[in-house]
Amino acid sequence: MYLKKNNIKKGTLLRLWGYLYQFKWLLFLAVILTIASNLFALVGPLLSGYAIDAIQIGKGHVHFQKVFYYCLLMVFFYVASAILSYGISRLMIYLSQKTAYRLRKDLFDKIVSLPVGYFDQHQTGDIVSRMSYDIDTINTSLASDSVQVLSSLVTIIGSFVMMLIISPLMVTIFLITVPASILLTRFLTNKFQPLFRKRSAELGELNGMAEELLSGEQTTKVYHQEKTMIARFGKKNDEAMSAYYNAEYYGSMTGPSVNFINNVSLSLISILGAFLFLFGHLTLGKLSSFVLYSRKFSGPINELANIFSDLQSSIAAAERIFKLLDEEPEVQDVKQAYVFKTAQGNVRFDHVNFGYQANQPVIKDLSFEISAGNVVAIVGPTGAGKTTIVNLLMRFYDPDNGAIYLDGHNIKEATRNSLRKQYAMVLQDTWLFTGTIFENLTYGNEQATLEDVIRATKAAHIHEFITQLPKGYDTMMSEDGLAISQGQKQLLTIARAMILNAELLILDEATSNVDTQTELQIQEAMGQLMLNKTSFIIAHRLSTIREADLILVVDDGNIVEQGTHDELLALEGRYYQLHQAQFEN
Repeated sequence: MYLKKNNIKKGTLLRLWGYLYQFKWLLFLAVILTIASNLFALVGPLLSGYAIDAIQIGKGHVHFQKVFYYCLLMVFFYVASAILSYGISRLMIYLSQKTAYRLRKDLFDKIVSLPVGYFDQHQTGDIVSRMSYDIDTINTSLASDSVQVLSSLVTIIGSFVMMLIISPLMVTIFLITVPASILLTRFLTNKFQPLFRKRSAELGELNGMAEELLSGEQTTKVYHQEKTMIARFGKKNDEAMSAYYNAEYYGSMTGPSVNFINNVSLSLISILGAFLFLFGHLTLGKLSSFVLYSRKFSGPINELANIFSDLQSSIAAAERIFKLLDEEPEVQDVKQAYVFKTAQGNVRFDHVNFGYQANQPVIKDLSFEISAGNVVAIVGPTGAGKTTIVNLLMRFYDPDNGAIYLDGHNIKEATRNSLRKQYAMVLQDTWLFTGTIFENLTYGNEQATLEDVIRATKAAHIHEFITQLPKGYDTMMSEDGLAISQGQKQLLTIARAMILNAELLILDEATSNVDTQTELQIQEAMGQLMLNKTSFIIAHRLSTIREADLILVVDDGNIVEQGTHDELLALEGRYYQLHQAQFEN
């Protein structure tokens, strides 16, 4: 188990390095500047020792010229080091931002390529958390910790070399304290890594719950469940806070623990150095330089211990990001896949079986055929498989068995892009983005003119509403269309589908959010627009499908009845029961 976790960590760090390596020349420049900056800073303690030795304590003489000379050199090197450090900071901020940009772009590109089923199984808030919090965590770490690690390594090596030159005997003290610091840091790091993973996961779940509660705020108020939601959020917030606290609390133990070992080493150096000075084996200046180098040597070790704690958080965040990047994308199109150019609209299901989960079929041995230009209504109780049929038509999912044909071509052997371009779809859950009304309406057909848009909005009975807005079709909409009613949003999405002018049309409860009068107007307009187009209408309200050419009654994944409205009523079967349940009064 330990080896497996260690391999995961190494793999994560290597993948992060891969993103940094894309900017290798900037990284190389940062390394050179960091080495130069720290070497300049390392000259300071040596010059300090020379200045102290210029003060001849026993003789009572001070070589002021030497003292001022060494002090001026110290100022020069420290100022040069500070300037280089500033340049490094600016460079690493730029480098980390570019890396974060690449990560965020790759993550979004991956999200776009994922199948619809992934979003059915994962919270939106958790995905957003990976794109925001987790990438920001990595960004912060790259901007500061990566430079600090390199700087610490240069300082440790440089200080160690200088201490060896000054007094090899005193360096032996570090043969005990340094291994103790390394072993302690490694032990604590392995102990605390799971806590940082849990922290990232809990924060992702908290964001997911927040997104869920905010999107359902109206329902919460309607059912007077404010206290229940506050309690649920409070519990999840406590769990996230506890995970965050534990990770930070135990992670912060590393620095003080290593600092204690470093202070012990300083005490031992002071004692040994005092004896060497008394017996004339070490000058006071060299002793002073050695103590300063020992602090420079021990300080970065302590900083590295703290950085490793921070890195645990970054590694945990990176693991979550790479886990999403490693998700299986939508199945690639087969080689030499058929490309639909203009579909006629003949659709056939041939013994189709499908289930969202193994051994839990939703569609069972479904077969039917629809001719081009027909208006087909799919009705049935909730959970019967109506929306699943639409998901299969659009290849959001592929059948487990059987095949679906469009114009005689197996859609599994065609490109998804060309297949989906043949459909216009209006869902019960509307989606509008931040932009002008015109941009929203032409989302699927950017070549549409204003005249095309007006023609569609008039047919959808939303043109007059748009013209009454301050800027008409150039009016900006807030995110998800929050500035207008749900019914008006639905009308806009219906107009958008009309503008697409696809050969096949899918309406999934498309009129569920409009009033009866508007519904009748839309039905009249849709009747004209659906001429010579194969149209699928999923509806619970049977009044909207009276004029359909064919009605398929679906129950438990099977078509139990099919025919026109009058034919199905005459059968007095399942459709008749549904009809009577809605119109018995």
